[in-house]
Formats: sequence, C-alpha cells, structure tokens
Amino acid sequence: MNGLRKYRVGQIVLLGLGLCLWPVVAWAGEAGAADIAQLSRALDTVWVLLAAFLVFFMQAGFGMVEIGLIRAKNTCNLLMKNTLDFCMASLGFFICGYAIMFGRGNGFLGAQGWFLIGAESGANVPLYAFWLFQAAFCGAAATIVAGGMAERMKFQSYMVYSFLISAIIYPIIGHWVWGGGWLAQLNFADFAGSSVVHTVGGTAALIGTIILKPRLGKYKPDGSPNVIAGHNIPLVSLGVFILWFGWFGFNPGSTLGVSDGGKTIALVAINTNLSAVAGTICAMFTVWAIGGKPDLSLTLNGALAGLVAITAPCAFVSPGASLIIGAVGGIMVVLATFMLDKVQVDDPVGAFPVHGVNGIWGTLAVGLFGRQALGLANEGLFYGGGFTQLGVQALGIFSVVAFVLISMGLIFKLIDVTIGLRVSPEEELKGLDIGEHGMEAYSGFQIFTTQ
Repeated sequence: MNGLRKYRVGQIVLLGLGLCLWPVVAWAGEAGAADIAQLSRALDTVWVLLAAFLVFFMQAGFGMVEIGLIRAKNTCNLLMKNTLDFCMASLGFFICGYAIMFGRGNGFLGAQGWFLIGAESGANVPLYAFWLFQAAFCGAAATIVAGGMAERMKFQSYMVYSFLISAIIYPIIGHWVWGGGWLAQLNFADFAGSSVVHTVGGTAALIGTIILKPRLGKYKPDGSPNVIAGHNIPLVSLGVFILWFGWFGFNPGSTLGVSDGGKTIALVAINTNLSAVAGTICAMFTVWAIGGKPDLSLTLNGALAGLVAITAPCAFVSPGASLIIGAVGGIMVVLATFMLDKVQVDDPVGAFPVHGVNGIWGTLAVGLFGRQALGLANEGLFYGGGFTQLGVQALGIFSVVAFVLISMGLIFKLIDVTIGLRVSPEEELKGLDIGEHGMEAYSGFQIFTTQ
C-alpha cells in the first residue's frame, strides 16, 4: 500500500512539473531568433555581473592579506587605503578611464566616452554591466600598490596616486591590450589580466617602494634585513582564500558570456584552480628547502603567484600546462622575495614578487604553452609555433613594464615634491593609525611603537 501511495505521489509531482514547464517548452518552440538572442544577452549579463561582484569582493581579500602582513599600528591606515582604492578607481574610471580604455581613438589611447556619454559596451552585455566588471578590475590593479608601500606612505598622497593610476595609467595599458590598441593589433594575448592588471599594479608598487625607501629599521648597517613580522597571519590566510574564491570571477568572468555552452568557463576555472594549487605546493617546498621550515606566509603568497601567473593564459592552455605555469610561479615568488631583500627593496607584503614577477611570467607563458585550437593567434613555442607568439608577448610585457616604470615614477616624484610621499620618522614609529587617522585598530591592546 505504501509503495502504491508513493507511486501515485510521484505521478502527481511529475504532472505538476510538466504543467509548469509546458509554457517554457511552448515558448521555445515558437521563439524566433530575436527572442533567443535576447535570452542569450540576458544570460551573459547575469554572468558578467556575478563575476563583477566576485571581483569586487576581492577587495576584502586584498585588505585581509595586506593588514595581516604588516604591524598592528598601521592596520586602520591600510584598510582606509584599501577602501578608498575602489572609490577612487570607480570615480576615475567613470570620468575618463573607460573612455581612454575602450573609447574610439588611436593605437595608444581612446578618447570617446567621458562620463560614459556616448560610450559603447565592449561585450554582448549592457554598457553599465560591462563598465562595472571593468571598474572592479581597475580597482584590483590600484590596490596592489597599497601593500608594497605600506607603513610609511601618506594617506593623502595615496589617494592622489590611486586616482591617477585608475583614470590614466591603467586605462592606457588596457587600451593597448583589450581596447583594440597597438598590442591587440599584433595579436598580443592576455585573457584576464596578468599584464593589464597585475604587472601594472606590481610594477607600480616596485617603483613606488624604491622611491619611498625602506621602513625604519628594516635593514641593518651591513645591509642584511631585519624581520618585521606581520601581526596576524590568520587574517592573511583568510584573505588568500577570499582572493582564491574571487579569482573564479576574475578569470572565468573574463569570458564575458556563456555563448559556447560554458566550455570556456569550465576550462578557465579548472586551469585557475590547478595553477593556484601548484603554486602553493611549490612555494612551500622552495621556502622549506631554503629556510629549513615551511613558512606559511610565503606558502600563501605561492597560491597568489599561481593565480596571477595563470590569469593571462587561462583560456589558451591545457590543465596540464596550468600546473607547470603555477609551479614555476610558486618557485619564482619565493626567489623574488629573497632577491628584493638582497637589493634592499622593502616590499612588506610581496606585491612585486606576487603580481609583478608572476604577471610577467604568466604573460610570457602564453607564448610557451598557448594553443591555436583554444583561440590563440599562433601556437606556443612548445607546440611547434616557434617564437612568433612568444616574441609578441615579450614585446608587449616589456612595453607595459617600461611604460609603468616611467609614468608612475614621474607621478610618485611629482607627489613627493608637492605634498610629500612619506610620513615623518616620528609618525612612522608611532604608527599611521594614530598619526593619520587618530584611532587604533585594536583599542585596549598594547601596541608597540618603538619598532
């Protein structure tokens, strides 16, 4: 009797589902090409907006990583910079950044679409959806620099920098690669931003921290480094996992649609994950071999290195190749971190080793492992394509690094001689939370201000 009752309940459920789906089936049978195109555009829009929301959430990840790797007395200051990054980036990208990046112009920059007036979408989605996705990318590029110049840069100077890189420098590079500029015309390939986002941010952090000079007490008289430990490694771990999660919007979202049934999204997603995994493991073993212990902070930076490295080639390589790309990235981030200390460049969070070094590596990896069958203009070197694609990638990444070094060097120098770039030694020792904002991140806890 119970079996018969269950059978009848099942029939009723199936009948109800059939009645609910019948209008959809009937509409599909009668729908014309215009209706199907409208539905496709709606799906693409939902996907792009979802990806934009994930990329926006990466701001929280950057904030947690950066504050965890610095001292407690500068926590509020860095979080203020992290917050204002996205605000200044959105403002600058709205005023003129989008026009420079995607507006009609020449091979160097665009000129049409200031304040989005007369602007056009760069994908099969409404303009505002496309703008939001691109603005989130712009904010990510800007916030990379906060960690590299942490604990000694003036807040007001940082806001000026953040606006200028978002309104002018980042959009110019973006136009070269994604806006139909001269690199795009040479078939330079960067699917999701190893060069456009990460190399730009990482290189800006490098030239900025060189001009800013090291933190007080970072290097001994003989040039050897003192360890200035971060105050909250659990926050770093949380931040890395937030970034890893957000990267599934960053890379797969760069498909800008689901028109191929999701095949490209799936490939990009698995490549993104595998590269991060390989970067984590190889960074751990590398620092273990060098220092005798598996350091957690460098291991976590290995995950970010793998993510940065796969960002350019994620749609053009196989999952096997993504493991190699991530593994090399994990090794390089550790070696680059130690190298910076040898030349006395004080990068508190490893912004250049993670984003600069691996942005360069990921861009070049397209020319090594890329496949024509996956949409690349030429086969990579390791698949019989010779140096054609690799040469274009090398030219492109050299041009990006050179332009950012020169332009951001001039901007930082200009800021330095006008409003000043660095806080006073007294303020640096006391902490930027008190000196710049008049507050503490951990009220009631003893914060040492003599180191």
